[in-house]
Amino acid sequence: MVRKKTGDRVCDYIWVVVIILMATGAVFVFSASANLSQQVELHRFYDFPALRQILFFPVAVIVMYMASAVDYHRLGLSAGWLKSPMSYFLVLSIALLVLVSSQRVYASLPGLIPEINRHFRWLRIPAGPVSLSFQPSELAKWVIIIFLAGFCDRFRDSMGLYWKRFIPICVIVALVVGLIIVEDFGTAVFISFLSFLMLLIAGVKLWHILTPIPFGAVVFAAALLRSPDRVSRIWAFLNPEKWADSAAYQANQSLIALGSGGLLGKGLGKGVCKYGHLPEDTTDFIFAIIGEELGFVGTAAVIGLFIAFVFLGILVVVRCRERFGQLLAAGIVLTIGAQAALNIGVVTVVLPTKGIPLPFVSAGGTSMLLSAGAVGVLLNIAKQSAESEVLGEQ
Repeated sequence: MVRKKTGDRVCDYIWVVVIILMATGAVFVFSASANLSQQVELHRFYDFPALRQILFFPVAVIVMYMASAVDYHRLGLSAGWLKSPMSYFLVLSIALLVLVSSQRVYASLPGLIPEINRHFRWLRIPAGPVSLSFQPSELAKWVIIIFLAGFCDRFRDSMGLYWKRFIPICVIVALVVGLIIVEDFGTAVFISFLSFLMLLIAGVKLWHILTPIPFGAVVFAAALLRSPDRVSRIWAFLNPEKWADSAAYQANQSLIALGSGGLLGKGLGKGVCKYGHLPEDTTDFIFAIIGEELGFVGTAAVIGLFIAFVFLGILVVVRCRERFGQLLAAGIVLTIGAQAALNIGVVTVVLPTKGIPLPFVSAGGTSMLLSAGAVGVLLNIAKQSAESEVLGEQ
């Protein structure tokens, strides 16, 4: 009997962890949506967040499986700019971000790009009786991570050249971040943070990475100060009692939900904060609903699943013998792990309130499908690493 390789077991464990997280999301988005006042009508299936999430769950599993069957080397830049799909995805991402951001100046496509909560972040694509929503900033986030991995791999021997290598990649990241920051400050900061870490992991000189920080800080400070809502969130975080009925309301309700859950929670579906008390309960604050209904045990289990994912992802990075695979796997694990940590930090009021969804758990098709595709790439890296170990032993 042939003993199963460690790399194969890592793939299986990643599959299990991610599917459990997505199943948890489907269950609790359905539970948090229990406050729907209107009757659920099957011909309006796609209008309800809970039912959409149930639909996205199997689709995300299929996307993850399909992505895991594609050779991850095709995403690199070693074969040339024009032969890499990431070059075209980068152009597409920038074009979509320009299209969405242009509505701030001239709202020429209100049906395609609606204004939601005073921001233009979504493309609404009509598809027969339903409309599909797509968030270009989510695509741009993953494109930047994969593109950075490919860029740092292709120019590994010349990344120490400041003007020839470092500045061009910074210009690309700055262009994407600049287009996003107008409408989505949190995602822009997150992409900048990930890019900084990716370049650090790739071995770029520290003083190179530090040079753009003052300029970036000025841009982010200007974007922050120009938005009264963003400023009020900072003040509410620093002085929650004063802003309890306004900017700090959501954070306070999140703590009430978590605290009322106790050790074991009130029981699945028995939470009350979802009945109009906690805004964004199916998306950014789904973790609070888990805490209310399953208590500390439930939230600890979710955190444990993300820790397990990060640990398994690190094993993939360590066992991969090829630089592009290492950088790509590190970027995927870093993105999902950091996003989970930021979301949980916001929900527990360790960080100021900002719209960062919990990967695989929060409602949202764009985030779930793209994250599932990224995990599929990670699985392909793990699978090829395991195969190379077998060949090495032979």
